[in-house]
Amino acid sequence: MAANTRMLAVLVSLVLIGIVGPADAGRDRENERIVKVIETYQRALNGNDVAGVLKVYADDGVFMPEFSPASVGLAEVREAYERVFKAIDLDVGLQIVEVAILSDDWALVRSTSDGTIKINASGAEVPNDSKELFVLQKQSDGEWRFARYAFSSNTPPK
Repeated sequence: MAANTRMLAVLVSLVLIGIVGPADAGRDRENERIVKVIETYQRALNGNDVAGVLKVYADDGVFMPEFSPASVGLAEVREAYERVFKAIDLDVGLQIVEVAILSDDWALVRSTSDGTIKINASGAEVPNDSKELFVLQKQSDGEWRFARYAFSSNTPPK
């Protein structure tokens, strides 16, 4: 029991001097909320769910796919994903490499992805090996959403 009392005293002391405390717990909660946004996006992406994709974008969000111009704002982002889902079916898994909370309102996520891409016109399946960068902004409703999203393949085109 004495060891537990000493441990509690040490933790209380660390909280009081600011080494460990509610700020760390708050950052952990924000990190978890950000990861959930990425997981929501992955499910929508693999389900060809345009509405689901749009839920993770800010109203002025920017989608920057490889080999295409940027799509700015929800209307353009919607059109871009409609084109993507018409052309391909994705079965990809995102692996988060880094979550960096830059401020109370800004964060970035760096990830890699693998899986397969089915080309709808031909039925051919090709491997996916990409990297992604998500810049998230906390919105006025307190939710994290994509402010910017870019990806590129690790495999050069043939």
